[in-house]
Amino acid sequence: MNQTNQWTSKLGFIMAAAGSAVGIGAIWKFPYVAGTSGGGAFLLIFLLFTLLIGLPLLLAEFVIGRSTQKDAISAYEKIAPGTAWVWIGRLGVITSFVILSFYSVVGGWIILYLYRSVTNQLVGSTDDYAALFNDTISSSFSPVIGQLLFMIITIVVVAKGVQNGIEKANKYMFPALFILFIALIIRSLTLDGAMEGVAFFLNPDFTKLTSESILYAMGQSFFAISIGISIMVTYSSYLNKEESLQRSGGMIVGLNILVSIFAGLAIFPAVFSIGLEPTAGPGLLFNVLPAVFEQIPFGGLFLTIFLALFLFATLTSAFSLLETIVAAVTKGNSDKRTKASWTLGILIFIVGVPSALSFGVLSDITFGGKILFDALDYLTLNILMPFGALLISFFVSYRMDKNAVYEEFISGSRTAKYLFKAWMILLRYIIPIVIIIVYLHTFGVL
Repeated sequence: MNQTNQWTSKLGFIMAAAGSAVGIGAIWKFPYVAGTSGGGAFLLIFLLFTLLIGLPLLLAEFVIGRSTQKDAISAYEKIAPGTAWVWIGRLGVITSFVILSFYSVVGGWIILYLYRSVTNQLVGSTDDYAALFNDTISSSFSPVIGQLLFMIITIVVVAKGVQNGIEKANKYMFPALFILFIALIIRSLTLDGAMEGVAFFLNPDFTKLTSESILYAMGQSFFAISIGISIMVTYSSYLNKEESLQRSGGMIVGLNILVSIFAGLAIFPAVFSIGLEPTAGPGLLFNVLPAVFEQIPFGGLFLTIFLALFLFATLTSAFSLLETIVAAVTKGNSDKRTKASWTLGILIFIVGVPSALSFGVLSDITFGGKILFDALDYLTLNILMPFGALLISFFVSYRMDKNAVYEEFISGSRTAKYLFKAWMILLRYIIPIVIIIVYLHTFGVL
């Protein structure tokens, strides 16, 4: 490991780690998944999964990464050399590759909308923003161009490394997104009929919950804090020993929960006020935002600023995904970083082109009744990430040396020793049982 690849501060690490999922996980994905999965009931299940399962697993990845100071694959090789446990890291890198291949498509959509907004072709340009979104994503040309531009930006930042690229970008733009988000929430809550959306989002109606929506809540909680695919193994490998893992983990989880709630409060009141369906799917955010900003003085300007910040937040997710892949390939050799970033980034773009076209010319190609984009989304977030999390819980609680785990867990904290036993019980017994039960119930075994 080249030690120049270190976070310069705890704040830099927290901003980067929280930003890892804030864009795609919280702002774009959470509202539409909650909208199709029961609203308030989904929110409650999501919070329980995040706090009781996600946070302990996040700390498990921190322990693996910081104790080894290695990438997502080498970390497992160092702890358990010559064993099949290394496939946890390999699975994480493969899953990160697949996720970035189709979520870069969403980044491309944001770039296209940002261009429309800058050129005054968005706010007030139509009476049907849902139709505009469908026309945009079903094109045979523009989604691919948007995806390519998004990947180029991602590659350039990751090629610069941890300090000069990822950390510096997160420090300045992440707080700005929070400020504008609060302004959007205030406006959304003051729209006519907004309280109906608030009730949908905050009042649990458990009759709307299904086994599949519980699986979605678990997958969303894992994606919201980037666990199960060893992203946090990679990020924590750049963290020094003086930092408290529990404090950092708590702040990251807290920020992600806060942004997810922000997203719900910004979107659902507007959805019900405008008369849209909360079950609109991936296009929900793109249908709602222009309609809300249309009702705000200088709405076009503020929408442009929001889209720029939303693009940045989405890029932070992409940074973490590509960084995990690049780190695994370069093995800490900074001389290889630039070439690896460009080679892998372009390959990911090429693999992602069919997903970009799956809403248009390739829409007839389906897997289990889902277009390619939705099929990959379901596979990675609801199958592979929970499976990876299950393996990580077994690895830390059964395979790693318990004394080494304890020393890493308490390093940098005076109170962590009192939490260790409860944390190990969760990892060893509770979390595996919950994940397995959700799996079996979803697939009709239970």
